[in-house]
Amino acid sequence: MITEESIQQFSKNCENIFTQIRRDVIGQQEVVEGTVIAMIAGGNVLLEGVPGVGKTRLVRTLGRVFDMPFSRIQFTPDLMPADVTGTNIIVKGEDGNSQFQFQPGPIFSNIVLADEINRATPKTQSALLEAMQEHTVTVMGVSRKMKEPFFVLATQNPIEQDGTYPLPEAQMDRFMFNLIVPNPGLDELMAIVNMTQKTMAEVAEPVCSGEELLKMRETANQVPVAEEVMRYAMTLCSATHPNSDCASEAAKKYVRLGASPRAGQALISAAKVKALMNGRFNVAYSDVNALAAPVLRHRMKLNFEAIADRVAPDAIVKMIVEEVGTRFGLNPKKEEAAAKAESKKGLFSGKKA
Repeated sequence: MITEESIQQFSKNCENIFTQIRRDVIGQQEVVEGTVIAMIAGGNVLLEGVPGVGKTRLVRTLGRVFDMPFSRIQFTPDLMPADVTGTNIIVKGEDGNSQFQFQPGPIFSNIVLADEINRATPKTQSALLEAMQEHTVTVMGVSRKMKEPFFVLATQNPIEQDGTYPLPEAQMDRFMFNLIVPNPGLDELMAIVNMTQKTMAEVAEPVCSGEELLKMRETANQVPVAEEVMRYAMTLCSATHPNSDCASEAAKKYVRLGASPRAGQALISAAKVKALMNGRFNVAYSDVNALAAPVLRHRMKLNFEAIADRVAPDAIVKMIVEEVGTRFGLNPKKEEAAAKAESKKGLFSGKKA
């Protein structure tokens, strides 16, 4: 049962986490909050952005802030699955006889940075599938459990296509969030340059252990969700399917394949964490709306008409949120304003909610 003590500890841990991240990462509030929300909720994150916007630096910072083993895998076209999962090697035993011994790969860590994941071949990309979903790795018929908590934080450049391999739908669906890392604004760019002129060293310190993170997840899981809010969230997911009873007009026109049930699970799990971060002990419509884009944008397969009309996934998600909100009698502008107001006073901004 959720207690006042556990809620206070949750808030304290979040505040410490964001304080340390701010020491190394300037701006990118939505991206940082989204990544931390996903980690607390137990999900994987795909960070998309052009080179130089701080994707890898953010993940490295998280690797230090969370006091857990961290490993980095630089994905390249010649990377093999065994380079990720590990393999059996022949060693000599004490009796002088040769025997097989498993040599764990870099995937056996708590936080795994899959850098430029779309540069590896589909064969190597698939080496992550089992670990991302079941938290196990099978090599030579033997399954091994991952350390908990376990996360894959992947980065990719959406612009450059030469020498890259698009992630398959099955793998995209295993990412709780797809976060778009934008270019910094003018003030942020000035702050970044000023900071890096003094030192390139990353100074964030560990403030949250794996055990504490699991306790935070347990606390968030106990946050109640009203039946009407749950129905609203599930309707959003169903509305992405053009042939469902809940299909939105945007989905009928632009979507070929909608979001899977994992989207509903991700939306509710993440909304619980966001509610606690905003100082509330129940999930609100604004929590669901704020997380709809990162949960749904990579789970929809657009049709030719959407591509021809150059309609972005985020635009479709926005249309779906507005249409479903109208069905539930919500005021889209009011809900959007509420979400923005809570975001501005969030923990990462340095202001307590």
